[in-house]
Amino acid sequence: MKPDLSQVDPLDYNLATRVNVGDSLTRTAELFPHRTAVVQPDGEITYRQLAETSDRLGHALLGLGLEPGTPVALMMTNSWQMLATYYACARAGLVCMPLNFLLSPDDTAWIINDAQAPIVIADAAMRPLLSAVLAGTPGVNRVVVREDSPEQVGGRETIGWDELVARGEDGPLRVIVDDRDTAQCLYTSGTTSRPKGVLVSHTALTVALLSNAIVTRQTWGLQPPIMLVVLPMFHVTALNTLTMPVIMMGGTVVLAGMAFDPAASLDAIERHQVTHTMMLPMMHAACAAEQAARPRDLSSVTCAVYAMAPMPAPLLDKVDAMYANACVILGSGQTEVVPATVMQWPEHRDTAADSWGPQVPSVLAKTMDPATGEVHAPHGTGEIVYRGPNVCSGYWNNADANAVAFAHGWFHSGDIGHLDDDGVVWFTDRLKDIIKSGGENVSSVQVEAVVLGAPGVAECSVIGVPHERWSEAVCAVVVPDGSVPDHEIEACVIAHAKAHLAGFQVPKEVRVVESLPKTATGKIQKNEVRALMRD
Repeated sequence: MKPDLSQVDPLDYNLATRVNVGDSLTRTAELFPHRTAVVQPDGEITYRQLAETSDRLGHALLGLGLEPGTPVALMMTNSWQMLATYYACARAGLVCMPLNFLLSPDDTAWIINDAQAPIVIADAAMRPLLSAVLAGTPGVNRVVVREDSPEQVGGRETIGWDELVARGEDGPLRVIVDDRDTAQCLYTSGTTSRPKGVLVSHTALTVALLSNAIVTRQTWGLQPPIMLVVLPMFHVTALNTLTMPVIMMGGTVVLAGMAFDPAASLDAIERHQVTHTMMLPMMHAACAAEQAARPRDLSSVTCAVYAMAPMPAPLLDKVDAMYANACVILGSGQTEVVPATVMQWPEHRDTAADSWGPQVPSVLAKTMDPATGEVHAPHGTGEIVYRGPNVCSGYWNNADANAVAFAHGWFHSGDIGHLDDDGVVWFTDRLKDIIKSGGENVSSVQVEAVVLGAPGVAECSVIGVPHERWSEAVCAVVVPDGSVPDHEIEACVIAHAKAHLAGFQVPKEVRVVESLPKTATGKIQKNEVRALMRD
């Protein structure tokens, strides 16, 4: 059955029924106009101000002649202005494309060219990088810089962000945007090859935001969440997992500054009575050390999430003690299946702390033999696959990658693991990072977890290196913590590994380095570690 809409104006029908992630801001602003939406070091902004600015900017962007579906590239640090730009694009039917400004100019130019973005919106601090990027992006014809009376950049027409907002007319945007239209394009980190543009629809985002609010126990009404965000919003975690669910729930987003500072973060938690935060394990460790040195009142925190990797038990204990009233849980996911895709329950802190937790309400997770498409029963190890509205629409301009990603009617994550009888997901390794040594499959993640507990080790990456006898040998690449002389670390690591691992899992080689290459979100880039070991 379908309704007869022949007498209904298409725009009226779209506005009345659509799923548009930008409308979540409008709804919240109608109910809580004077509530603080965003706090940042240089001030704060209410929901009404954020919504009105977004609509005006959306009008102005369309006034530049941008067509629906056009990508708008952002080179902006965490700020309410970045959020206003994001929501402006969503309401105007444009595709918001935040860029990782820590990439090289060549890599950034490649992304802009691949996406065919005609416009870049940037902070003033990005001018040097932007100039270098524009030298390699002939398709960009307009630049917006967040500064007063900006000088021309790269020979392109240049306008100030505030001036562009002022050009926009007052009043809500009335633009047809379909539920499955693309809301954002985020490029993957590209740790093994050129990055891929992940296209995410309004439906996928909206469902994911609601799911994230549920699994992090955010309340709707008079006691809204207050979220400290320390990760960069050009990444899916800070943008979609942390910030936007809070905006949907009418809470307050606290931005502590451009660079992570444990002292500033803890001060912000105490000052603003933060209820929620998410950090990488190394950030939690730095905060725990800072809290031990100068205690703050952190009793307001009810949910402290960590991401990217399990935390060692001693560090988990310190985080538990630091946030005495909080559930401390691990969340995980990937850009292509808007995180969180799986997340621990508070009960898993004691029963399955090293797991990823079960699937979130909007996602179905299984493991599969990727060659045959056979879905495994519990305890069957295979590739972790997903179904549900969180799944992206696909990759931009990459038919081959889409064919692989959606094979057998599931989204293929590239992760290996299994589900237990309770549906809890246990991650083994990335498919490409499994080490085949002497006929045995070795999980680099399992070995890393053990090596990190060895005396003298601060960080670790485990890779396979060519070996005449074993085909691949397990190699631990470690960063020392200074407590053990460098020349003794190899013996310490191997002795510790022998006490906790099977013989074929014990590293055959240990190499000490000053630092490990990482992405902007702290993920170790194993392709670069491998390249480093080949040199």
